[in-house]
Amino acid sequence: TTNRLLDESGNLLGFIKLVQDRTRELTLLRSKSEFITVASHQLRTPLTGAAWALEGLAKETLTLEQKEFADTAWSAVTRLLKVVNDLLDIAKIEEGKFGYQFQNISITQFLEDQLASADPIAKQYKVKLYFEKPSEDIKITADPSKLGLAFSNLLDNAVKYNITNGEVSVKVEKIPGKQYIRITIQDTGIGIPSDAIDKVFKKFFRGENATKIAVEGSGLGLYISKNIVRRHGGDIKAESTLNRGTTVYVTLPTNYLLIPPKEFSYDEG
Repeated sequence: TTNRLLDESGNLLGFIKLVQDRTRELTLLRSKSEFITVASHQLRTPLTGAAWALEGLAKETLTLEQKEFADTAWSAVTRLLKVVNDLLDIAKIEEGKFGYQFQNISITQFLEDQLASADPIAKQYKVKLYFEKPSEDIKITADPSKLGLAFSNLLDNAVKYNITNGEVSVKVEKIPGKQYIRITIQDTGIGIPSDAIDKVFKKFFRGENATKIAVEGSGLGLYISKNIVRRHGGDIKAESTLNRGTTVYVTLPTNYLLIPPKEFSYDEG
């Protein structure tokens, strides 16, 4: 860290540089990341086997009671697999090894695909999806798979924490005078308490009202989404009114030169 040295009149006297040795902290972070990676891999193998067995069992002729047991087990295994996969993604992100493959994409087509993927779960929760398309087809440089994971998390939250017969609307617009677009995801859901809005993108955080709606959440999805968006040279923020809904704003550059030149992890600020 470099700072200026000024006299009482504000004249520059020189500079002072502070160098901090972070070797120990970085070693601990690497050890934690390695542990999460190894543990998650060890968990994923038997869980995948259990999921495969339960999938085969579902094809058999079962009594109503047996089917209920099988469905409960399948639901539990798939939720746990989701957490394990999220932990593996976080470990890769924090190591700077998530592996992005950038290409030119149409943001309109991309979001239409995301909404189509979210439609089955939206119907299950009786939530309507709306898309306000931009007046022109906007191209951006992105990794459609990784960015798709980010928006899948955002839409999943907007649907699951909504109300019956609620709505989720998605809008795209260019930001005037800037080489960025803004994607707005607005829902009519339960909202986020004012004292929690600054914490929603932190690892493992879940609002108290959210835990009452869906007890199985891990609090990892928004942290992953924020890292993916920032890796694309953009940013993400949320605004909310309790019991009235939440609006998430995602900004992404239209100029590929605004994308960071290499992959690295971001803090939780």
